[in-house]
Amino acid sequence: MTQLTPAVRNVLSWYDGERPGVKANLARMLMHGRMGGSGKLVILPVDQGFEHGPARSFAGNPPAYDPRYHFSLAIEAELSALAAPLGMLAAGADRYAGEIPLILKANNANSLGTVKDEAITASVRDALELGCSAIGYTIYPGSDRQYEMFEEVRAGAAEARANGLAVVVWAYPRGGQLDAKAETALDVVAYGAHIAALLGGHIIKVKAPSAIVAEPDAKGSYPPDAGYEQLSRRIEHIVQAAFNGRRLVVFSGGPARDDATMLNEIQDIHRGGAHGSIIGRNAFQRPHDEAIELLHRVMAIHLGEND
Repeated sequence: MTQLTPAVRNVLSWYDGERPGVKANLARMLMHGRMGGSGKLVILPVDQGFEHGPARSFAGNPPAYDPRYHFSLAIEAELSALAAPLGMLAAGADRYAGEIPLILKANNANSLGTVKDEAITASVRDALELGCSAIGYTIYPGSDRQYEMFEEVRAGAAEARANGLAVVVWAYPRGGQLDAKAETALDVVAYGAHIAALLGGHIIKVKAPSAIVAEPDAKGSYPPDAGYEQLSRRIEHIVQAAFNGRRLVVFSGGPARDDATMLNEIQDIHRGGAHGSIIGRNAFQRPHDEAIELLHRVMAIHLGEND
């Protein structure tokens, strides 16, 4: 690894008191690829096959059925890391050892069930054997199973940190009293990001929030003249909710859509002070060369090359 840049040293200073191994693995991701040294991340997540099924995830771009395709895509695009469940990482971690930092997605759901829940599908030992830099968990704040999920993540995060692994938390409020619109409401997304930070997440993944304020008791905290009609202002607030910007917050690329719509959103995410993007379907469902071009454009935005 080359000497750390001032931007990366600043990010690591947010984690004062953390174990050196954890900070070394955070640095490993922050110094890798085209984003290396910027203090920001662009990550390829490929857990959609587990979450939505193989055909819905990969039929539009059949080479993506092969786990090695995603390793190759992440490496060629010079991304910060590849995140995926156990089986997918195991299918390529040996062949591509050392070429791309890995994040093991250690809990997963599927679209066949009706309960808003995720099962533990991998362990810290699995992550260590695969040479991962981090382990990741999803939480569903608001769901009927949320408290058990919090306990599972707390236990997993503690073991991960004890073994020098960084922790990534996917914070997706859903279930319980939250309807579809409330799941991405400004106050609810901010609440989810804050819970993820409180559970020990070093990197927090959330969806871009809408301007809705869903919780009646929260409405007074979001005055109408605060500028929240602008996405960049909403992004700023989500980052603020993650310990006043002292945790890395990356935003989902969302459902598959046209380039202009997605890139305009990422411009606002960048303007709002986010620490990067985590883009799956909008990358791997495109043909290879189009995906590389899109990911390069996303990274150019986060690097401020279009400012």
